[in-house]
Amino acid sequence: MFIGREKELQKLHKMYASGRPEVAIIYGRRRVGKTTLINHFCRDKKTIFFAAQESSATQNLEALSEAISQTEGRDGVSSPVFRSFEDAFAHIAGLARQERIIFVIDEYPYLAAADKSVSSVLQHVLDHACKEGQLFLILCGSSMSFMEHQVLGYQSPLYGRRTAQFKILPFDYRDTGKWFPNYSAADRAVMYGITGGVPLYLEQFSPEQSVRENLLENVFDANAMLFEEPSNLLKQELREPAMYNAIITAVAGGRSKLSEIASAVGMETGLCSKYIGNLITLGLMRREVPVTEPSSRRPVYEIADPFFRFWYTFVPRSLSNIVAGRMEESYEAAVGCRLSHYMGLTFERMCRDYLLYYDRELPFLPEKVGQWWGGNPRTRRQAQIDVVMTSMEGDCAIVGSCKFRKEPLAETELELMREYAEAMGGFSRYYYYFFSKGGFTRELEEKAGETVRLFTLEELYQ
Repeated sequence: MFIGREKELQKLHKMYASGRPEVAIIYGRRRVGKTTLINHFCRDKKTIFFAAQESSATQNLEALSEAISQTEGRDGVSSPVFRSFEDAFAHIAGLARQERIIFVIDEYPYLAAADKSVSSVLQHVLDHACKEGQLFLILCGSSMSFMEHQVLGYQSPLYGRRTAQFKILPFDYRDTGKWFPNYSAADRAVMYGITGGVPLYLEQFSPEQSVRENLLENVFDANAMLFEEPSNLLKQELREPAMYNAIITAVAGGRSKLSEIASAVGMETGLCSKYIGNLITLGLMRREVPVTEPSSRRPVYEIADPFFRFWYTFVPRSLSNIVAGRMEESYEAAVGCRLSHYMGLTFERMCRDYLLYYDRELPFLPEKVGQWWGGNPRTRRQAQIDVVMTSMEGDCAIVGSCKFRKEPLAETELELMREYAEAMGGFSRYYYYFFSKGGFTRELEEKAGETVRLFTLEELYQ
C-alpha cells in the first residue's frame, strides 16, 4: 500500500517529463520511506538502481557494474567490471544520450565514504558528458548531516548541480490516519502519537486490530521488531549509544532544560549540548523556544520522534515484566489511563499542523506557529499557551488551548486564555482557538464567533 507523498511524486514526474538532464537530491532520516518513494516513482521507467554498500570502493564498483548490466538486459550473463567510477558514470551518460534513463544511487554517503573522489568525478561527468543527454540522476541518503553539507553544501563539488531537493519527513497526522481508515479520530490520533508517521513503524501495525492489540503485539512483546527499535537505531547511528540513551531517558522523565538533563546524566553542560545537537540532527530531539522570542536563552528540549517518546515513556519501567512474558499486565500498568495524558503534546503538535497546513479560514497570513511560555505578572505564576500563530504584519496573533481528554472544554478556558494572552503581550488583536477531544460546554459554544473558534478532534481530519 502506497500512501501520501503526492507533492513529491508530482514534482518528480514533472521533472521526468522535461526531458532535460535533472539531478534530484532525496534525503531524510532512516525509516521514512525514501527508497519506497523512489521505487514507486521509477515504476515502468528505465532505471539503473544502485544501492551503495558500507564496503570498499572495489566492491561498490562491482555492484554498480552489475546494476548497469541488469538494466542493459545482461542479467545473469558474465559482464566486465568497469575500471573506475568515472568509466561507469560516463557509460551511463552515454546510454542517456539515446533515451531517458533514471540513475539512482541509494545511500550515496556510503559510496562517498568508500571513494573520497566520487563526488568530484560525478561533478565532472555531470558538467560534460551529461550536458546534452536525458539523464535523471537521483542521489539518496539517510545521513542528514552528510547530505546537507557534503552534497547540498556550498563546499561540495556537487553544489549547484541539483535541479531539486526533497527532504523526506514522516507522514503528518492526516496521512498517518489513512493507514487506519476504520479507526475513530481519537484512535487515529493515538496511532500518530505512537508511530510519528514513520512508514516502517506504521507497516508493523494492522488496521484490523485495536490500538491495544497492536501495542501488545508490536511494542509490549520482547520478540517484536519495534521492541528493540530505539536501541538498534542508536547503535546504528551513534558511537556512544549508552550516553544518548541516558539523555533521552532523562528527557522522557521530565527534564527539559539543558542543566537538568546534564545533571541527570552526570555530564558537563557543554558536552551534553553537543550530544543533544547530534540527536536533533537525527530528528530524535528538538529545541523549543517561545515563538515570540526566537533568540531566547531559555530553551527547552523535547523528544521529537513520537515513537521514541512513547517507548521511553512506557517501556523501560516495564522491561523486566515484558521480558518475563507478562505483556498484558505490563501494558495495563504502564499505559492504562496514562495514554490521554501522554497524548497531550502530540495533540498540540497536531493542532499547530492543522492551522499551518489545513485551516483555510485563518484571519490573517501567518508568519510563525509554535508555543509560548513565560511569567504572568498578574498572578506571578508561569503561564503556557499551547498554540500561538503570529501574523506577517506582526500585529495579530492566534492563541489556542488543546485538550486531549473526554471532558468538554468549559468557558473558564477562554478566560484563562485571555489572561495568558495579556501576559504574552506584543499584539493589538487576539483570536482565541480551542481544540478539544471531548467537545465543549454549551456556555463556551455560545461564545464562538469571529474571534473565538472551536474545533473538535474529528474536524482536524475533515
